[in-house]
Amino acid sequence: MKTEDVTPTDTAGGTGHGPPAPPDRTDDRTRRAGRADLIAAAAGVLLITAAVVVGHVIQNRDGSLRAQWPPLLASWDPHLGPGTPAALVMAVLVVAYGPPLAARLPWRGLLAAAWAGSMAWVFSMALIDGWHRGVAKRLTTKHEYLRVIDRFEDIPATLRDFTNHIVIGEPGNWPAHVAGHPPGATLTFVWLDRIGLGGGAWAAVWCVVVGSSAVLAALITVRVLADERLARRAAPFLVLAPAAVWAGVSADGYFTAVAAWSVALLALAATRRVRFPAVAALGGGLLFGWTCYLSYGLGLMAAVLLAVLVLARTARPVPLFLLGTLVAPVAFTLAGFNWWTAYHLLVERYYQGAGGVRPYGYWVWANLACATLAAGLAAVAGLRRSAVAAPGAVRALRGGPAAVSPEGGLALLVLAALAALLAADLSGMSKAETERIWQPFLLWLLPAVALLPRRWVRWWLVASAVPALLINHLLWTGW
Repeated sequence: MKTEDVTPTDTAGGTGHGPPAPPDRTDDRTRRAGRADLIAAAAGVLLITAAVVVGHVIQNRDGSLRAQWPPLLASWDPHLGPGTPAALVMAVLVVAYGPPLAARLPWRGLLAAAWAGSMAWVFSMALIDGWHRGVAKRLTTKHEYLRVIDRFEDIPATLRDFTNHIVIGEPGNWPAHVAGHPPGATLTFVWLDRIGLGGGAWAAVWCVVVGSSAVLAALITVRVLADERLARRAAPFLVLAPAAVWAGVSADGYFTAVAAWSVALLALAATRRVRFPAVAALGGGLLFGWTCYLSYGLGLMAAVLLAVLVLARTARPVPLFLLGTLVAPVAFTLAGFNWWTAYHLLVERYYQGAGGVRPYGYWVWANLACATLAAGLAAVAGLRRSAVAAPGAVRALRGGPAAVSPEGGLALLVLAALAALLAADLSGMSKAETERIWQPFLLWLLPAVALLPRRWVRWWLVASAVPALLINHLLWTGW
């Protein structure tokens, strides 16, 4: 019997005279993978639920969590604000039109649209709390950097004396965020003040505009290390990131962008996808060095940088990258600030405050619930797919960079960020507030959503946006 003689019922394994056709294994695998994605998302919901229930029991019993609405640093405060209509419109527009636009726009147009969309999403989320409370005054509270601008009139002298004010009990000890970070963080706002952009409103605009550019860095990195198709599929999720609840307005959004551009420039240099790779390598190093003087914990971004080099299968940019990395440490050391001394004093300060009271046994897993809320359930499902793809990608690395599939390369990049996040978690120096503090790591989990099936993309976008909107409208998130 010739092939063309087989009737449709024959090929379906029905009532024809030919043998029954085997089941479509591809469709069966697809269904199983889809169910596994939903199970992963459900596990994320269960983790969050457990963290909420157990957290409220502990907090009501002895107050040791130092969080009113655990696992988030927040309080119950149902409210609407001027940003509510804008946030709802942004969510609807990205869900409805984000995926097709991301697929069709010219690459540079996509980058511009992603940056603009991210800024609009973060600003609208911040304005749910109102201009005064949600934007202009966010960075002027008693814990924030702007409270000490006047103490940096003589910058070299302040840097030499910086470590003397970290520990509680010392005269004139720094506010929590100033003491908890190297002086590069505070100096950023000092310099903004010096050029006439002083005050909480300008500081907020700086953090949102610069912080939103992290989306571009992530898209560029995914494009050069995996492929443009996956970058385009990830774009709507990067724009509509649930972390916007805490990025607006937080200096951690700014830290996220600096770290992200360090990764992107190294990726461009390593893959030689830029006109001057040596300049990109040097620039990436400069930004990584500056990153380490914005936040002590961001040295862990080295895991993502190492993944870039492994995926590009080259160490060519390393000398220039390291040369750039040394600039900030040398400059600060010559100015009189000792990073290691300051870090050890910070550990002492951390355990003098809430860090010494908050139970590690709760936060070591509840932190991951915070990360789930900030990254979104779609990222959780994407992480599952990354874990499945990783073993094959590791084996393929032995055959050269061309042997690693784009999906495998993306999976390894995502899992490197996850490894950095888990190291921060296990350190015990991130008990609570990780929905904000871990934003530089969470950014690199979001591209994993590009591994999810395209036909479900809008539902996954809804699963990312709706919880973020509920959190911002039902809780007052602070730090």
